Amino acid sequence: MQKNIPFALIGVLADGEFHSGEAIGQVLGVSRAAVWKQLHKLEELGVDVDSVKGRGYRLQNSGALLNPDEIRGHLVGGNSEFGSSVDVCWELDSTNAEMLRRLQRTGALPDAGDVIVAESQTAGRGRRGRSWVSPVARNIYASMVWSFEGGVGSLDGLSLVVGLSVVEMLGQQGFGGVQLKWPNDVLWQGKKLAGILLEISGDPTGVCHVVIGVGINVNMRPAAVGAVIDQPWTSLSQIAGKPIDRNALLASLVERLKDNLAVFSRVGFSKFRERWLEFDAFFGKDVVVLQGGDRIFGVCNGIDARGNLMLDVGGRMESFNGGEVSLRASPGDI
Repeated sequence: MQKNIPFALIGVLADGEFHSGEAIGQVLGVSRAAVWKQLHKLEELGVDVDSVKGRGYRLQNSGALLNPDEIRGHLVGGNSEFGSSVDVCWELDSTNAEMLRRLQRTGALPDAGDVIVAESQTAGRGRRGRSWVSPVARNIYASMVWSFEGGVGSLDGLSLVVGLSVVEMLGQQGFGGVQLKWPNDVLWQGKKLAGILLEISGDPTGVCHVVIGVGINVNMRPAAVGAVIDQPWTSLSQIAGKPIDRNALLASLVERLKDNLAVFSRVGFSKFRERWLEFDAFFGKDVVVLQGGDRIFGVCNGIDARGNLMLDVGGRMESFNGGEVSLRASPGDI
């Protein structure tokens, strides 16, 4: 991760105490004018900074930053035998890309269940090559690695299990009404709340490592992203009407993922199918499947035991896997 003065400035201000411009400049090795410019840069990035004449500057809510000790403290019972590392980074191109790089390095590989989380991403990625908007210190951008011995053939339905894990975790946190859109979107009242991206490293026919990327809109505000996002979206803070503790949320997410992935590794997707269907946003609705240049209209009939989408097309049942397929509500059903 390259040095970044705005993030170094956050590090100085993160103790919650006031710091003068002169003191900050001495720590960072820059002039007071440069400090002033970087403070304005933080505001442009959406970071709230208190400024009090005669006292200096501090983060408005220093507890809002991700902290590995706080994350571990939120685990059930403060579990000291949690077994996974949680690496918090200020800025990455993407957490998935960083985890893939670590997997490709010689020497010790990350352990199954290890997590990388970033305060910001410069090149966050979503499904099918789309970008993932990643404002600073607002959301969860996390990647977990998990190993599977059966190659890619054992991964049917994995993205659905990850989505289910997110929804179940949010339910535990008191967020009702969250739904799943096949194959890997999490919605609230039809607006995107979270997304998932899986990437594979290793032997496709033997032991393979899957990097599981999860992005959740937590404390993101419309002013922080403008019109960059081209679809309806919401965040947990907008739903709850108050800021959300990202450290507690991430700890709950990691625990739920580890529990469900351990079961999936043993028995596959079939055990999760009925649970997934409870949250299916499009079940029984008119939908259109986009596959290449084709548009296939039908009624969503849920998913099969492998996690494939089942579509009733004029009384004929057709199935679709994730691949390059997209699901949309039919215009007449919106």
